Amino acid sequence: MEFFTISMLNGLSYGLLLFMLSSGLTLIFSMMGVLNFAHASFYMLGAYLGYTVAQLTGFWPGLVIAPLLVGLLGAVFERTCLRKVHKFGHVPELLITFGLSYVILELVQLIWGRTAVEFRPPAALQGPAFTLVQHSVDGLSLVWGAAPAAACRAADAAVRVICSPFPATRGFMMVVALAMLVALWLMLTRTRIGLVIQAALTHPEMVESLGHNVPRVFMLVFGAGSALAGLAGVIGGSTFVTEPAMAATVGSVIFVVVVVGGMGSLSGAFLASVLIGVIQTFAVALDYSLVGLAENLGLSLSPAARDNSFLKLTVSQVAPILPYLFLVLILIFRPRGLLGTREG
Repeated sequence: MEFFTISMLNGLSYGLLLFMLSSGLTLIFSMMGVLNFAHASFYMLGAYLGYTVAQLTGFWPGLVIAPLLVGLLGAVFERTCLRKVHKFGHVPELLITFGLSYVILELVQLIWGRTAVEFRPPAALQGPAFTLVQHSVDGLSLVWGAAPAAACRAADAAVRVICSPFPATRGFMMVVALAMLVALWLMLTRTRIGLVIQAALTHPEMVESLGHNVPRVFMLVFGAGSALAGLAGVIGGSTFVTEPAMAATVGSVIFVVVVVGGMGSLSGAFLASVLIGVIQTFAVALDYSLVGLAENLGLSLSPAARDNSFLKLTVSQVAPILPYLFLVLILIFRPRGLLGTREG
């Protein structure tokens, strides 16, 4: 029970980090029709800017200032570069954002170096949010914060006690991601700004005739999507590791999330993020192969089958390819995604 609970919580926290990333990408695509290849680079930039600001003013101001700076840079990029190629179609948009991702990577390496920096969370988020105590006699219990040493030590040799702390940084990440989901949904469906943004995509001439500046709306949307990536970068960078490779680590996965959930669907991105996060986390934790499963079931295998490299592969070894396998299956059987309305 303890293994399932901790693995589920880790999967949900990772999935919600993916949602924090994919929500900005989904917002930009659904409002502007632009698939931003530099989105993961804005995530990395948010982490490094958050690290720098935190060194000067502390983590909490950095959590606010760094996403605003990333959003400003995204808005400037849209105004000065992306807008000029928007009229030429999707291919130039993809190429210019693809080029931007390499520019950001090189700038990050020039300014902060090629090795990881120590981006520590604040004292309030250091340590566990709670600890699960699995007692072989009393069952599973929860202790807020760090469990006392006595609670994790068995008084009798026949009793088995396992304490599994859940980091406060992951809990904070989950809370922020859920708050982001609610805020985006309310903004897009319950406010005048959201209605103008959605109308600007499908009926730009009508929106302009009502006195709204459509190019400025698109600039603000691109900036807001970049700021969401920057916010995810500050939280993800302080929770995991801040290094130049962090954009490449999550870059391809967030595109899988967007396609699996449905192009432009915020609810689809949330569902796909949670599914992929939970599936991949459980897969990494399971160290079973087909050979081991057959042996546990008491099945006899031939020597050739026992030595077969494919049958000896464990679930944890194939875990990295599971999101992409999921993507292929979705594209074959449901091209518009789980909750999407577009075919691509």
